[in-house]
Amino acid sequence: MAFGAMFLNAHWKPLLTEKIKQGVYNGSNHLYNIDFKSININVITGSLALRDVTLTPDTLVFDSLKKQSLAPAHTFKVKLKKLQITRVGILTAYFKKKVVISQIKLDKPSINMVFNKVPKKLDTAEVKKSLYEQISKTFKSIHINTIKIVDADFDYINNSGLKKTKNAIKHLDITVKDFLLDSLSGKDTSRFYYTKNISFQLAGYKSITKDKMYSMRIDTISGSAAEKKIMIKGFKLIPLYPELTFTRKYKTQKDRYNLAFDEVEFNGVDFIGLNTEQKLYARSLKIGSAKVEVFMSRESPPPPGFDKGKNYPHMALKRLNIQTIIDTLKLKNIDLKYSEYNPSSKKIGSVNFKSLTGNILNVTNDSLRLATNNHAVANLNTLLMGSGKFNVKIDFNLTDKNGAFAYSGSLGKFDMKQLNSLSKNLGLIEIETGNIQHIDFKANGNLRMASGSMNMLYTNLKVKLLSDNIDGEGTNKKGLLSFLANTILVKNDNPKKGEIARTAIMTNNRINSASFFNLMWKTVFVGIKDIVGVGIIPEKNPVKQQKVIAKKVREQKRIDRKATRQAKQEKN
Repeated sequence: MAFGAMFLNAHWKPLLTEKIKQGVYNGSNHLYNIDFKSININVITGSLALRDVTLTPDTLVFDSLKKQSLAPAHTFKVKLKKLQITRVGILTAYFKKKVVISQIKLDKPSINMVFNKVPKKLDTAEVKKSLYEQISKTFKSIHINTIKIVDADFDYINNSGLKKTKNAIKHLDITVKDFLLDSLSGKDTSRFYYTKNISFQLAGYKSITKDKMYSMRIDTISGSAAEKKIMIKGFKLIPLYPELTFTRKYKTQKDRYNLAFDEVEFNGVDFIGLNTEQKLYARSLKIGSAKVEVFMSRESPPPPGFDKGKNYPHMALKRLNIQTIIDTLKLKNIDLKYSEYNPSSKKIGSVNFKSLTGNILNVTNDSLRLATNNHAVANLNTLLMGSGKFNVKIDFNLTDKNGAFAYSGSLGKFDMKQLNSLSKNLGLIEIETGNIQHIDFKANGNLRMASGSMNMLYTNLKVKLLSDNIDGEGTNKKGLLSFLANTILVKNDNPKKGEIARTAIMTNNRINSASFFNLMWKTVFVGIKDIVGVGIIPEKNPVKQQKVIAKKVREQKRIDRKATRQAKQEKN
């Protein structure tokens, strides 16, 4: 038997080498060529090993297939040290023309996957042969129990746009279960590309962003075609510098993000559409628990000519370079915090929303879906500063060129002193006392402005006005003005005893450096000011105010540099 096996090995090596190369070449419509340095066969155990394997596409053949609308959407270039095939039924293959393989394993391969936008052939008299028809003259069936790709380096290259983009990941594992190619498997709807399942997992991903400002970490990314699911666990985007150090590395305003998502889960994913058309369809996307922190400094001027209106959520959705349809975006237990540095007070003001939960329906930029439904609707509830029950509904017009949207909301009982972190450091107003009983509002907005109406019931409101003190030690109380404000302007209660409740009409224009959410809350703030009684005080022009602040910051920096030089001279 040993001598027989040796004889068969020596006899079959050149035969199998030729058959493998010819089979890949003919089976791929001459698109791919496979090459390998050596082939080892063990007839007794039914194992086969190829070493130093390369699989490369022929670009001339691809271009020819593309002109005929026959080219695949993806092409692959693969290099690996070893391809191991175990427990092949050699006699079954030879006598019964049925290939049965226990496992194919690709260990630590390098895979380049290239996406090309290829035209579809809609009308043709020629009927393309199925994959089974292409192998039916040689084999009746091919059955592989498991295909494993272990610890792969994977590069995904998108050639469909004006500019080639590349994404690289390492340590990727892919498992293919129960591959069957016979006369019936091509019509089996329970199979995905002739398999019962294709799953993948990426573990321990770490990288530094291209701008060297963030560290990105992901515990695991996994997916399953059978379950139609993609799961991301432990995603973190961590700034590499503290808040002010980060923003001072830029000459203009730049938001700083600190993100931590425990889980992000896509369900009901159309993997075939994602693979062939680069179209993301998911029945739902679940996000949570998560923490999102955004910091911005007013020290620096906004980028010249940049309009944050282009980053409205529904305007940004239009710009995605992948067609997207998500029936329902589900948010659960998201903690949001927005902080801003005010050079006038030399302090950071913050507002936070705890346990944000809710749904956003019809998140899409797909033209066919938009033709039937062009609105995405968000229904969200959260706790303002961790205590006030706050509900908001936002209706986004997904096709309006001016970014039209409508929003409404309500806030329950709330101690206004909890807003001092925001009002003192950013608005230079300290709230001494004040209790909100109820607020409700509604407004319509677009890229340039928002307007609407508000009701606000509150009691016992008293405030202190604080002074700009950029050259000193932060804010100081304006004693006389505070007294006059509380005595003359500020209305301590709504409604006052024996009167009907006051309401407000609110209107606010957005400047280019203001964001979508800035427009929303500032419009509401206009209504609050009007009801409280300080609406008659004109707002400072934000553009002029920014120029004044920038000038004072420059002057202060010159003073600081001079003081530093003098300190060094005295030390020397």
